[in-house]
Amino acid sequence: MYKLNKWVPYVGARVLVALPCLMIAQAVSAQEEVAYDEEMITIGTRSSAGRTAMDSPVPVDLINADDMAATGATEVGRMLQSLAPSFNFSSSSISDGTDALRPATLRGLGPDQTLVLVNGQRRHNSALIHVNTSVGRGTAGTDMNAIPVSAIKRIEILRDGAAAQYGSDAIAGVINIVLKDDPAAGSAHASYGEYSEGDGETTVLSTNKGFAVGSDGYVNLSLEYRDRGNTNRAGLTGVCQYKDTCVELSDGSYQTSDEREINFDRKNFRIGDADSEQTSAVLTFGKPLAEALTLDGSLTYSTRDNTSAGFYRRANQSANNPSEMYDGTPVNGGEAFYPDGFLPLINTTIDDYSAAAGLSGDIGSAWQWHSAVGFGQNDFAYNISNSVNASLVSLTGDSPTSAFAGELSLSLFTFDNDFVNDTDWGLLALGAGYRQDTYQIKQGDEVSYRDYDTTDGVSLGENDAAGGIQVFPGFQPENAVDESRDAFYAYVDTEFDITESFMVSAAARFENFSDFGDTINFKTSFSYDAAAFLTFRGAVSTGFRAPSMHQLYTSNVSTQFNSQGVAEQVGTFRNDSAIGRELGLPELKEETSLNSSVGFIIHPADGWSLTTDFYRIEIEDRIVISGRISETGGAVPSVDQAFADAGVGTAQFFLNAADTTTQGVDIVLTYDHDFSNGGMLGVSLAGNYTETEVDSVRSPDSLSDVPGIQDLIFTEQDRSILEEWQPEDRVNLSFNYRLGPFASNLAFNRYGSYTVLDGDSQTFSAKTLVDLKLSYDFMDNLTFALGGNNIFDVTPDENHVGQSRAGRIVDASGNVVVDTEGVFFYSRRSAPFGFNGAFFYTNLTYHF
Repeated sequence: MYKLNKWVPYVGARVLVALPCLMIAQAVSAQEEVAYDEEMITIGTRSSAGRTAMDSPVPVDLINADDMAATGATEVGRMLQSLAPSFNFSSSSISDGTDALRPATLRGLGPDQTLVLVNGQRRHNSALIHVNTSVGRGTAGTDMNAIPVSAIKRIEILRDGAAAQYGSDAIAGVINIVLKDDPAAGSAHASYGEYSEGDGETTVLSTNKGFAVGSDGYVNLSLEYRDRGNTNRAGLTGVCQYKDTCVELSDGSYQTSDEREINFDRKNFRIGDADSEQTSAVLTFGKPLAEALTLDGSLTYSTRDNTSAGFYRRANQSANNPSEMYDGTPVNGGEAFYPDGFLPLINTTIDDYSAAAGLSGDIGSAWQWHSAVGFGQNDFAYNISNSVNASLVSLTGDSPTSAFAGELSLSLFTFDNDFVNDTDWGLLALGAGYRQDTYQIKQGDEVSYRDYDTTDGVSLGENDAAGGIQVFPGFQPENAVDESRDAFYAYVDTEFDITESFMVSAAARFENFSDFGDTINFKTSFSYDAAAFLTFRGAVSTGFRAPSMHQLYTSNVSTQFNSQGVAEQVGTFRNDSAIGRELGLPELKEETSLNSSVGFIIHPADGWSLTTDFYRIEIEDRIVISGRISETGGAVPSVDQAFADAGVGTAQFFLNAADTTTQGVDIVLTYDHDFSNGGMLGVSLAGNYTETEVDSVRSPDSLSDVPGIQDLIFTEQDRSILEEWQPEDRVNLSFNYRLGPFASNLAFNRYGSYTVLDGDSQTFSAKTLVDLKLSYDFMDNLTFALGGNNIFDVTPDENHVGQSRAGRIVDASGNVVVDTEGVFFYSRRSAPFGFNGAFFYTNLTYHF
């Protein structure tokens, strides 16, 4: 049960903070009332007229196309990170699929705890689940970069729990992407940029055009192509590469006289952004069919090819790069299969597409209705190249160097029906609908997963080599799944205008899932205009997140690196698998949450506005991916037998294992001013502070006798990921100025300190990045811009934890060949703003 009394002191302290603000505001109460005209938002209210962000009882960020363009970023995730401090888009490297699809988080929670909508309709998630050690480990979110920037009219970010209004996942909040629907306007855009290191070359070509259909309909088409080269910020490798070429010295360093060692390119890792090439398209349409009947809808498509790298396999690593067959027969004349070692590449193709169509109309003079169907799918395919199945070399002396390792697919079908009555006293909305989730894992080529030199767990000879394609062993036939689930929902959503200055809303939602059952959630919120310049607002709600299809049905074996940097083949198993049943693991159930917020809005003077919102989010039964559970060495025979029957030594599972509390504050201060010379200045200062604590951890009763099970179920590192790997505070300060054809955008982005536990613990200090963009309008429709992001080339602190390949090598004369702390110059686990450095660009935009 949730303890509401924990909220009382929290609110009390925040009210004390708010009181001085109230007194300051009262001092300027003699001012004339100012009208604040803002663009209407559609998130958080079901009113057909919408609301402004300032009228909303919960905080909503409104980001339009001009705001996004001003950032100079080329992908939606980075744009949102620059504009909304509560949004994070963390980078990691050598993390399999996560290199290609970064986790997006809101208020420091998981990627799967934020609901994403497109034109108000639920968006499908990515097929990828983040199983490696990164922010978002054990979760699956939405691909924020699948929709091209050129197609987006605005983005609305509701920073509050909203499961009672929108259903599962809306614990941290809701992001609504509104697509362009202009029937006439058009534009073409071209940009090029690269990092100051000379890599990461990025080219973007896009166009958008609206077409009128009759006198009252439209079709709007967006096309975009984006090509980004890889970046590499790897350190040098300090270990010997070839067999029997080095002698260890008394000080722990090594000496060599082998020319291959001396001349070897020590920057043999690739740590940074993946290569990425994306083509995308969006089509929206709308047309009245009769006096009270309108058709609308959208089509989206994106295909993205990415290439990232894994750990370099050396020539002297016989298990990964054999020089002999299992019976001692030499390979390559006694050289390794790759004589100088190899860097395996993970090539992923992400295909994402959706279609939605709806009808809307009126019932009499009071009710409006809207019915819509939607389908979306995300496919994530793995192709491995520049690699080898070492066990096949051990058996035959040869192996393919590339293989298809399998594909993940996730699809979502939705059918929604909404009825809204804007009444004299407020609003009454009713709705019901259906959704179906489908998840598939398709097996890879045999060579991608098979262990050829092992039979029934016994090696054919002394030279046992690793099975499966190196870097990402493919999905096996027993991993393949094709599973679906159904869910039905019904809701009621109301808004009551108690007086002209006091509004209260209430919502309730019932959902039934075919896998875990029923859930009912509630929300109430209020907005009170205490004065013309002062508004108080707040909300309390319960929420939930259904177990994702990935968490229910993922099963695979992957290469993961432990806290000592040692590679392990780790099996991820379903709870209903043979080993899961033998271990007595419970079925997954939904996460539940209690969200509370209170805040105020002040307009202290003409052009100024200040919003402050305090929040608290308590989550019970949070689903986490466990640590690596292994045999107990006889301590618990039943557990050892389960591992023996499964033929594995190490496994991990998804469990409802943790309760957490997240709390913080969002502050947004804006100022707009028109100068007498025609110049216009906009200033925005936005900040977020968030802290998350793990309150308790539970292990399954069937594993209670396993020594140290609490730390195995939810490791110290996994706890650190939730509590410490994202900055506790973020601050964005931006200045936008326009005078005639000239415009400038200056932004300061502060990322607070964060701590990474990777073997040892290291706290990375706060950093401030500076972005600058200058543009000039030639004629009325052609704009040229120059800019730079992170123009002072700020990078995270140098990394000293989770290192690999450190060492010192000297030649026969004592000259240093290499002396390095390791290849991870920057932390590969978590980098909130990346570690590529300064990026400079130019672009040209033509409006027609």
